Amino acid sequence: MNFSDTVFMGYRRPDGQAGVRNYLGVISTVTCANQAAEDIARHVAGAAVFTHQQGCGLLQNDLQIVERTLGNLGHNPNLGAVLVVSLGCEGVNAERVAGRIAESGKPVELVKIQQRGGYFGALNEAGLKAQGLVREISKLKPEPVPIRNLRLGVKCGASDPTSGLSSNPAVGKAVDRLIAAGGSAVFGETTEVIGAEHILVQRCRQQEIADRLLSVVAALENRVRQSGADMRGGNPSAGNIAAGLTTIEEKSLGAIVKSGSAPIDGVFRYGECPPWNTGLYFVDSPGREPEILAALAAAGCQIILFSTGIGAPQGFPFVPVVKISGNRKTVEHLVDFIDMDVSQILLEGETLDDAGDRILEFSTQVASGLKTKAEAIGYIGSTAIYQTGPIV
Repeated sequence: MNFSDTVFMGYRRPDGQAGVRNYLGVISTVTCANQAAEDIARHVAGAAVFTHQQGCGLLQNDLQIVERTLGNLGHNPNLGAVLVVSLGCEGVNAERVAGRIAESGKPVELVKIQQRGGYFGALNEAGLKAQGLVREISKLKPEPVPIRNLRLGVKCGASDPTSGLSSNPAVGKAVDRLIAAGGSAVFGETTEVIGAEHILVQRCRQQEIADRLLSVVAALENRVRQSGADMRGGNPSAGNIAAGLTTIEEKSLGAIVKSGSAPIDGVFRYGECPPWNTGLYFVDSPGREPEILAALAAAGCQIILFSTGIGAPQGFPFVPVVKISGNRKTVEHLVDFIDMDVSQILLEGETLDDAGDRILEFSTQVASGLKTKAEAIGYIGSTAIYQTGPIV
């Protein structure tokens, strides 16, 4: 099916991108400011809060990861405006974070708790600023946007054999359709590339991209070895083993197919945002849900496709997460988790192409305002930023 002429109802942003939601982002720069950020967002309709446990007491490399991630989270097109909430003495530079977000052209405000006389003083100022920002972006109305402005993130988790046989390759077909229509997609989970990297590098558009992909896989394995463990030949998830996956290689071979078959156009660090060009991009990231969802949101993804075998509930504060399963028992048992049933592939002979078409069609409905099940029940608060070193 050709999706080139497909449109969704989105919110145009000053930098030329388009959001599928129109939230005020309330972004905490440090764990000490989390409660204030949550309380501000709770009192302002249309706010989405992002909190995490980092921001201070980290090695310099991890502080840079946090700053980079927060800045690009604020850039995400689903945010119409952003309020940055800082304690005031953290290792992260709150002014740099706010400045990075402001480069998008969207309204940005910064509140420092210590400079405003503490919690109540900060809540008073931040609450009024948040109210003003929400009222300002409420003037925006959705308009028809070409599908080439859509960027999908892809992730798999709580996997079983049906993931690699149905839901993952069906998601891959949807990714291929989107890229053929001029859109873009981002995948990651470096842990689930181990053992299959020799296949992925054959799809890299240039040798330097292939070399970069191999280097991030090697760097992850080296960090694991330094802890006295070895990723190859084993599987870190008891749930995956119970579901029938026995090795990380087996898991990886089933996982990489969710990226489809398009050439890989770039490999990026955690927290970076690839250029807004047509294509497929890889972001170096872990497999654990809170960290990878944040990486995909920071990479500009307006929607995340999450393939699961035995079921996973997580959404994200301001990016709709579509749960897709090829396990009929999971679909029937976890009715409040799963948005799309693709078990017809294994049970009823639906083709992967047709399932991919259905997934992309459903994604455009979500892009036009349809709520995912995680959004509908508010299961969107599992958030974190990846770190590579110890807390000091």
